[in-house]
Amino acid sequence: MTSKKTGSPRKTKATLVRDLLDRPEGARLEDLCKATGWQAHTVRAALSRLRKTGVGISRTPDAAGTSVYRIDGSKAAGQ
Repeated sequence: MTSKKTGSPRKTKATLVRDLLDRPEGARLEDLCKATGWQAHTVRAALSRLRKTGVGISRTPDAAGTSVYRIDGSKAAGQ
């Protein structure tokens, strides 16, 4: 789909989630909820759907112990 005003491809929330996960710093659950307007369980479901399509997602704790999600390039590249 394209945007009627700009003619550029429309950015879906799923694409936004993937873009946030693809950043070097990754994304916390709170970041993903704020960016999409979704509740935490919906974001987790979206992460699960990405995993089912073969996208590797790693979860690591930051200094405060909060989980940070990232696309794991090694798993995604093995497709």
